[in-house]
Amino acid sequence: MTDVSKRLLEFRDRTAVAGVGYTPFTKDSGVSTLTLACRAVLAALEDAGLAPDDVDGLATHRVGDSAPPTLVGPALGLTDLAWHLDQFGGGSVSHAVVGQAALAVAAGMAETVVCYRAVNARSEFRMGGTGRGVPVSPETQYQAPYGFVAPPQQYAMYARAHMLRYGTKEEHFGRLAVTQRANAAKNPRALMRAPITLDDYLASRWIAEPFRLLDCCLETDGACAVVVTTAERARSLRRPPVLVSAAAWGGGTSHLSGPGGPSWTGPDPTVTAAAALAPRLYAQAGLGPADIDVAELYDCFTYSVIVQLEDYGFCAKGEGGPYVDSGATALDGPLPVNTHGGFLSEGYVHGINHLAEAVSQLRGEAGDRQVPGAEVALSTSQPGYILPATSALILRRA
Repeated sequence: MTDVSKRLLEFRDRTAVAGVGYTPFTKDSGVSTLTLACRAVLAALEDAGLAPDDVDGLATHRVGDSAPPTLVGPALGLTDLAWHLDQFGGGSVSHAVVGQAALAVAAGMAETVVCYRAVNARSEFRMGGTGRGVPVSPETQYQAPYGFVAPPQQYAMYARAHMLRYGTKEEHFGRLAVTQRANAAKNPRALMRAPITLDDYLASRWIAEPFRLLDCCLETDGACAVVVTTAERARSLRRPPVLVSAAAWGGGTSHLSGPGGPSWTGPDPTVTAAAALAPRLYAQAGLGPADIDVAELYDCFTYSVIVQLEDYGFCAKGEGGPYVDSGATALDGPLPVNTHGGFLSEGYVHGINHLAEAVSQLRGEAGDRQVPGAEVALSTSQPGYILPATSALILRRA
């Protein structure tokens, strides 16, 4: 065992998520991103039974809309943060932010860190970068002249490659959308709760073939936050602690040539950065795919769930579509996925609401959508397309 492996084992279960908080998910929040961030942070602290004075760390990530810790901290009356993180990056780094907060807590750099994401992605700036002059990626300058600028267009290319190579069908994408909407119908927080059928899916308008409207995540105003502290301290707080058993992040080396980048010329565009990260994540937790009771898989588009089912080892490469079609990812299936409805139906808060749902499931507080006996959860970020990076956490009920 290497020294790095030993240190990762020492990290296992030393920190915990002690609280989660949300603002309402809406189409027009009517308030600033800073206000949304503060409200979510305060809600998470209330959930944990803590006060702002207990916080000595803040962390977030950003593309477009942002409320940095250097503004959120003073707005909450915090004048001397011991640690903070404002990481550039989209959904790929959403779980890396929480992982880094857990490392800071485990190392003694901070004791209580609140990780949050706040966006007005429906009423103000669209997440994909359209509507303003700041490109998300250096590649934008090469793609824009050809009208290739939006995430649905980029992801559609990978989805089509998967369809051509493995026979994945549009009905597989549709089955995932229908299943997640059924979960959202049990979630009072979800923006879209009306059940849909496969016929509804097939009748929805094209966005970028093979993606229809119901393949695409919602554009949402809202915020979500989680409180990370030591496992020992979490046990004395208001809610049952949820332990961070593993946190991993990584990926390609550049936008222009790394695995997952739109200009990548590698041999297999159906394999994401998650396939390389998954073994490290499982080894750190001392677990494998068969040990996961519930999975919250980043669903910017339906295809991203299907490819992650494969790359995280729940089924063989090319079998993600049939796996979903079999009902395996439904609430009563062997691997319930996106139990809150996901970004497709609950709302899109750039990754953190997946993690918060995993915590609710492991605390047994998910109401009508609760997975009986859930003890271990996987929560993931964007798997490595567009930006060649990804991150994920494995959480465990204490």
